[in-house]
Amino acid sequence: MLKMVRFRIVLLLSVSALWITQSSFADQNSSKPLISPELLKHARLKMLWDNELPIKKNESLDRLLLFGNRIYAVSDRNFVLSLNQKNGKIIFGRTIEPAGLPITGVKLYDNELMYVSSNSKLVQINAQSGIVLKTTDVGISVNCPVARNSSYFYLAGTDKRLHAIHAENKVQAFEVAAENDSMITSVTADENFVLFATAAGNIISIAPDLPRRLWQFDASKAIAGPIIREGMSLFFASKDTNVYRVDMVGLPEKRRLAWKYQTAAVLDEAPRVTQEIVYQHVKGKGLTAINKNTGSPLWQVPGGIDLLTEAGNRAYVITNTRTLVVMDNVKAKELYEVNFAGVSKHVSNITDDKIYIADNLGRIACLQPVE
Repeated sequence: MLKMVRFRIVLLLSVSALWITQSSFADQNSSKPLISPELLKHARLKMLWDNELPIKKNESLDRLLLFGNRIYAVSDRNFVLSLNQKNGKIIFGRTIEPAGLPITGVKLYDNELMYVSSNSKLVQINAQSGIVLKTTDVGISVNCPVARNSSYFYLAGTDKRLHAIHAENKVQAFEVAAENDSMITSVTADENFVLFATAAGNIISIAPDLPRRLWQFDASKAIAGPIIREGMSLFFASKDTNVYRVDMVGLPEKRRLAWKYQTAAVLDEAPRVTQEIVYQHVKGKGLTAINKNTGSPLWQVPGGIDLLTEAGNRAYVITNTRTLVVMDNVKAKELYEVNFAGVSKHVSNITDDKIYIADNLGRIACLQPVE
């Protein structure tokens, strides 16, 4: 009996040692940073945190979203992880739709994540816990992300109609369409008015509670991506090759073209707008920085695809060859370039100077420029 006990103890210790060895090996593997310390030093960046997300072997990280104080990592199988921005710790993880079903634009309103599934379900999720609050069959196939204010959800249907649905009971209040019956490509809403863009190049403002048009602005071709609102100014890109700034002046019925900048290429996504600069990706050319007040060009990074963040007078640009290019916005010149070969996913951050990057396997990191 004593020998049997000793045998079990020895066996337990052996298993424990094996588990510790395996854990140590796993820790060593997972401790490899996304960006090496040498590259960070060269890039004048510091690592605030990094994490290895529990992405399965048969899936990969699809995209990163940045809402409020959370980062949402979405896999190609619709598994969503919510992370604390400050330390990268996982708050919750859940599959929000079956793998293979496309999701039309996850958005945040108040404390709720919302989207419309491919089977016409309006889904509301608590952004803090990940619990599904409500799923409603709205009977509408949508063409772009949903928008809302305190009273209504606004759904741009594939029927070329904007459907306003009561937030409380999900009953349709009204619907509206462009006079030319063009497809609606994006919707923006607040308590005072609703804006929607069309494939014909229209920007249409309506009252939030009834189908009454306030004003309309027309570009010559489709509006690319969502309209970006900054105070009383609207920034948007068009497939007519121009980036626009339109100001809403005085009464909501009035608007004025402040400037437009021609990029000499068809645009297919919205600009990034910061305090002083508008950054526009121009397919086949790069990332162009435009003076927010005058509409005049400042610089261009060939191959640049997106703005990662701004820090002081510096802009951090990710390129299509997976390099980080740091630009001086005042002197309009490149300061330096760093190899970001391990980075395959990123999210643009225009609220502070943090950089969020990841790879397909789920290694994610938060970096910050060093003064």
